[in-house]
Amino acid sequence: MMLTETAYAKINLALHVRARRADGFHQIESLFAFAEHGDVLSASAREDGELLLTIEGPFARDLNAGPDNLVLRAADALRRRHDVTLGADMHLAKNLPVASGIGGGSADAAAALRLLSRLWGLDGSVDLLPIAAELGSDVPACFVSHTLVGTGRGEKLEPGRIDGLSGTPLLLVNPGAALSTAAVFAGWDQQDRGALPALNLSDILSHARNDLQSPAMALVPQIADVLAALEGLEGLVFARMSGSGATCFALLRDEIALTRAAADLQNARPDWWIMESQVR
Repeated sequence: MMLTETAYAKINLALHVRARRADGFHQIESLFAFAEHGDVLSASAREDGELLLTIEGPFARDLNAGPDNLVLRAADALRRRHDVTLGADMHLAKNLPVASGIGGGSADAAAALRLLSRLWGLDGSVDLLPIAAELGSDVPACFVSHTLVGTGRGEKLEPGRIDGLSGTPLLLVNPGAALSTAAVFAGWDQQDRGALPALNLSDILSHARNDLQSPAMALVPQIADVLAALEGLEGLVFARMSGSGATCFALLRDEIALTRAAADLQNARPDWWIMESQVR
């Protein structure tokens, strides 16, 4: 039996960096949201206990299918934690750019946890969030894949429902540049500019921010070009860089504006990666 799971692309509607912690991580407050589209992971069970991964898709060349891949690390952690004897043949369609601020490997690991818990018949009451947190700061949010407020290093989660956000047309754009999350955080100026505002869309659009946008642009100046292009779109509601970049996103007024914006940008900048979606 073959099962399939989407690794939903993540966006940070806001990302406030409050402090550098003694453990080397940063204290953040983030409003996570997710696209309806992303990478796609499929798997079937193996009786011999082996964990095998193949990768295809437009960004497959940027990933290694060896044991350090987050999908295999998630599978191995899940199997060990719950004494699973089965293995899995897994196939990843890598549609999202790597190291791009939209979840990527974290979303893939989260999808692996969701998928393999079904494939291996684990009890639905099993708490997988501790495993997700061990795999990376964004993996717990990506495991849930609905609008959330994340604090701590991002792993402490609370529901972040915002009226009118789900279903909003969403455009994701990357200038074709990968960014190291560690390098971007290292460029943060260590200035605490305050907490997240109230969870309504008006306050988020007006008063929230991404504190990593400036250090990311210092490393990849093309981010400024992407944001300028998005901010000039007809029907734009809001544009911002996601996570540590370099992917930026735009919320659009309606599907017509989304389709037109994607076509216009693709014609103007065929070297940019562009994905049309909507907020989950």
